[in-house]
Amino acid sequence: MDSPQFTAEPSANNTVGDIPGLRSSTPGADREPLFDVIIAGCGPTGAMLAAELRLHGVRVLVLEKETEPVSFARIVGLHIRSLELMAMRGLLERILQHGRKRPAGGFFAAIPKPAPQGLDSAYAYLLGIPQPVVVHLLEEHAIELGAQVRRDGAVAGFEQDDEGVTVELADGKQLRARYLVGCDGGRSTVRKLLGVGFPGEPSRTETLMGEMEVGVPQEEITAKVAEIGETQKRFWLRPLGAGVYSVVVPAAGVSDRAEPPALEDFKQQLRTVAGTDFGVHSPRWLSRFGDATRLAERYRVGRVLLAGDAAHIHPPTGGQGLNLGIQDAFNLGWKLAAHIRGWAPKTLLDTYQTERHPVAEDVLDNTRAQMELQSTEPGPQAVRRLLTELMDFDEVNRCLIEKITAIGVRYDFGEGPDLLGRRLPDIDVKQGHLYGLLHGGRGLLLDRTERLTVGGWSDRVDYLADPTAALDVPCVLLRPDGHVAWIGDDQHDLDDHLSRWFGTAD
Repeated sequence: MDSPQFTAEPSANNTVGDIPGLRSSTPGADREPLFDVIIAGCGPTGAMLAAELRLHGVRVLVLEKETEPVSFARIVGLHIRSLELMAMRGLLERILQHGRKRPAGGFFAAIPKPAPQGLDSAYAYLLGIPQPVVVHLLEEHAIELGAQVRRDGAVAGFEQDDEGVTVELADGKQLRARYLVGCDGGRSTVRKLLGVGFPGEPSRTETLMGEMEVGVPQEEITAKVAEIGETQKRFWLRPLGAGVYSVVVPAAGVSDRAEPPALEDFKQQLRTVAGTDFGVHSPRWLSRFGDATRLAERYRVGRVLLAGDAAHIHPPTGGQGLNLGIQDAFNLGWKLAAHIRGWAPKTLLDTYQTERHPVAEDVLDNTRAQMELQSTEPGPQAVRRLLTELMDFDEVNRCLIEKITAIGVRYDFGEGPDLLGRRLPDIDVKQGHLYGLLHGGRGLLLDRTERLTVGGWSDRVDYLADPTAALDVPCVLLRPDGHVAWIGDDQHDLDDHLSRWFGTAD
């Protein structure tokens, strides 16, 4: 695919020098923030965060160090929870046009089990879609909402004080914002400059991945892949059309990921693993990934925050990385906006780490487990066979699917019914579907009793009285990210929880 089509027009032709108010570093320069939030990195996490902030009128600048989008179209998968979030913001139909629906099963360690029946979601499938398309659509969405996106804007340093953050760019120019969010990937400059620890394990294994043409019949490829795949789970050749295949094969060792592999590396490893190089040629793109697993010790230091791969890295098995970052952005966006708009409860921004850090820990653990289960050693292979049998039990299969797709996430909001802290599915309501009411990124009180009110919080929380709503509880208060913040039917109790999540009533 030709890369320019994946870049939103406002960001394709401008550099940081075009930003209004950009200044050189001079003593005594005006320190009034030009922006409320500067986001370093315009990947899926950064673009999604920018859009979420703009829903609340926050002045946002996204800085992307690369001058052009990536030139290759790696296919990624949007899992159920990410699809739900897209539906909440009215983006799903736009995204579906560019993807391919696939069954929601066989994710965990590539164990070929179908999804359990009756997954509690209207979007119980995987959407395969090129990553540059996801980035382009989310960036386009953010720009439509008023975000500024500028390329060739590498962050070289920053200083924060009680009022904001001064960001220095690679060319020496400076920008001022109230907050800075590092969404700049696993090698995050923001995280390193912030001095936040990134403990975990370095890569022990490495895998080559690319797209290329082959020189042998598909029947030969299918037979060899089936034979090797019995024991080697990090090996496949999958047809993409027009004679092009996605090729994955274990690397000979661990190297610097900054250096892409050569076609000869693929040929050599294919011969080592399969006894043939399949006549591969004419690569579209070549890459490598390891199994490094690391988690930032803190997601926030003062006015600087981390999200996405800047906060956590892990092997791509299960396809959770991009999804985890998008979900970080949904959790952080409305909370940071609330602080900037002045109505946030004192501890609201702290809940970003307390809620998302444990979720990332769980993803890191399950990817560690999946990598072990993909080992060719006898012990892990024995465990894999045992787990394959256990997944025939619906409860086991369901637990693993909900874990991978993030629909099993439950934030700790204190004691209460099991629904408390969980996301609410896209249930039927009298106006159609629930998620259609959440496009604006506001809270929502869904009242089946028709007796409650959001009162002085009506500028932040919408209200729907619907005794026919498909709920088995009287009323729920939803946060802007779709998680259930309160369940009940008492106005005084509701007011307490409105204050907890949405600040003081006007």
